[in-house]
Amino acid sequence: MDKTKIPRRLEGKVAIVTASTQGIGFGIIERFGLEGASVVVSSRKQANVDEAVEKLKSKGIDAYGIVCHVSNAQHRRNLVEKTVQKYGKIDIVVCNAAANPSTDPILSTKEGVLDKLWEINVKSSILLLQDMAPHLEKGSSVIFITSIAGFQPQGSMAMYGVTKTALLGLVKALAAEMGPDTRVNAVAPGFVPTHFASFITGNSEVRESIEEKTLLNRLGTTGDMAGAAAFLASDDSSYITGETLVVAGGMPSRL
Repeated sequence: MDKTKIPRRLEGKVAIVTASTQGIGFGIIERFGLEGASVVVSSRKQANVDEAVEKLKSKGIDAYGIVCHVSNAQHRRNLVEKTVQKYGKIDIVVCNAAANPSTDPILSTKEGVLDKLWEINVKSSILLLQDMAPHLEKGSSVIFITSIAGFQPQGSMAMYGVTKTALLGLVKALAAEMGPDTRVNAVAPGFVPTHFASFITGNSEVRESIEEKTLLNRLGTTGDMAGAAAFLASDDSSYITGETLVVAGGMPSRL
């Protein structure tokens, strides 16, 4: 999208995006910044955080970076406390951090891997929101990044997909719990050629088979996901909560 045509819907807002130094997370935080938000970059490694912040600042975005491994309780508290200290509030939260440490079938997946999948993909977001909830502004927006795999978990992404299915229910439950002051929604990306998905999209045959399953005959882009997230973060979606916006080029998305 032509950056000169991006609307400024998020002026005065403060947005936190977890795992936002690359891929979909970086695409989202960049879009938020271009729409006028002050953005808080977070990820596990300081060098990656610093690099992302510099990229954003070079585009005139007010960006602040904080190291945060979402499964670390002290890191989560630091993310919230340092954001509030700097900006005084939180308006938008995007829970994007995820892991897919195994491609084993579910019944062959080791217990430690199951624990990691649950902890990073589901539990950590709940604990992070517990810390953030007292600081969320009236009219705030929480956005989970789930996946098309949450609608039909299969193959090498089966257990990962199941954790993303859990987020669909979490969105419904939290929308009821956090309303009316906070809206809670999700974006369910289709296949996007990022580092995280490279083991799938990097194979030309697999990539072509995925493209054929879409109605638009292409993979998604980080910009596609960022646009959807920006819509859900903005007042343009002020009467939408408890919903999952599927951005997958028309791939089937029914449970």
